[in-house]
Amino acid sequence: MITVVGTGVSAGDLTKRALDKMKGADEVILRTSLTPSAEAIRAEGIQFTSLDFLYEKSRNFDTLHKNIVKEVTQRAAGRNVCYCVDGAVSEDKAARLLIERGAEVVEGVGKAATAAALAGVFGAFTAVSAYEIAGKKLTAPLVVYDLDNRELAGDIKLLLSEKFGDECPAYLCVHGAGSRIPLYEADRAECYDYSTALVVYDVPLLEKKKFDFEDFVAILRRLRAPDGCPWDKVQTHESIRINMIEEAYELVDAIDAGDPEKLCEEEGDVLMQAVFHALIDEDRGEFALADMISGVCEKLITRHTHVFGTDKAAGADGALSVWDKNKMTEKHQVTFSDAVNDVPQCFPALLRAQKIVKRMSKGGWNFVDPENCKKKFAEEAEELVLAVKSGDKSRIADEFGDLLMVLAHVAFMLGIDSEQALLDVVKKAAARFTEWEKLVLADGKDVHSLTDEEWLDYYKRAKNHVSTH
Repeated sequence: MITVVGTGVSAGDLTKRALDKMKGADEVILRTSLTPSAEAIRAEGIQFTSLDFLYEKSRNFDTLHKNIVKEVTQRAAGRNVCYCVDGAVSEDKAARLLIERGAEVVEGVGKAATAAALAGVFGAFTAVSAYEIAGKKLTAPLVVYDLDNRELAGDIKLLLSEKFGDECPAYLCVHGAGSRIPLYEADRAECYDYSTALVVYDVPLLEKKKFDFEDFVAILRRLRAPDGCPWDKVQTHESIRINMIEEAYELVDAIDAGDPEKLCEEEGDVLMQAVFHALIDEDRGEFALADMISGVCEKLITRHTHVFGTDKAAGADGALSVWDKNKMTEKHQVTFSDAVNDVPQCFPALLRAQKIVKRMSKGGWNFVDPENCKKKFAEEAEELVLAVKSGDKSRIADEFGDLLMVLAHVAFMLGIDSEQALLDVVKKAAARFTEWEKLVLADGKDVHSLTDEEWLDYYKRAKNHVSTH
């Protein structure tokens, strides 16, 4: 039988129950003998063996914990054994593994709780070992224990500074004493050992230098509160509908500009719009922000079955194929027409045409090869010419639309993003016009009074300039 005992932090932390368990055991095993609690056990006249030798034998802490579990389990065969850890049982990974196998527990005073009390942090706090911090969700107040060397302290400082900011107030304690410091000084102490812990204080929202997603939501909720911003609290989906479109376009513009600073700002604005809309629904009782986040997480998992499931995907095209298949299943789209008619009607016309062409092609609706595209284009162009001759504006618009739709098909067959292609040409046309007008005005001429030959000459010069610069 194995009993896992937490021996506390200081010499006086041993409980009577812990001592009774150790005195009645066939063998007492200490994780390490290099702590004040080990001296307290020795002072009680209790004989023990330590596992200090496993530290040298193990490649890393994961291996150490496995080796400890193996060693303790072997020694406990047919015997009553106490495995003693400094601090609390819950702070030792090997202890947790032994508990999963049925070991009894005698809890002790925790390293994290001791550090929190020294720092003046009471109530709820997050506690994590410095060796297990990777991938953990970190919220303040936070206690990081087992900070036993300067190099590790430096790594933890960088990690926490990224989340909480360099200047975030903290408390560094060693051997039951400590002092308040800014977080950036967490690796500047004279001594680091098994007793070293770092406490990161929670900071009031308006005093923070670094914010996280929870802060972001809290600010938006405050703005929409009854005593919040008079403008924000009265907005509806409809009143700020256009804002989302504007912010999305500004983000695309930042992407095209390749400006990281602008990207950071515009990505934040788009996120703000999405969360703001979710909070409107939350206020209406439609659904909570958590529901929206859960929904998109579930979608990412269920549509990436080649990552989280059993589907296989060869390259990006294969991944898109799996995504499309799963999307049609989730949306209960039985036919390709269901997918075609699901394209949002508020899309810009060319973008919507491009999306519809792509989905129609998956249902067998395409021109097969470039030669057929050429014939279809010539056919639609001739019909447009005839419509223009008829003078019927409705017919002209209809035939012009047909011609544009054929061009969307051609772009798809050629692997071209028609929306981006047109945008690029529009930019080029604007640049050429700007250069053309500059050349005309530089010669003191009126843009409306040029001969055909002059117009063409300036156009060629402007075209050459824009094409080569």
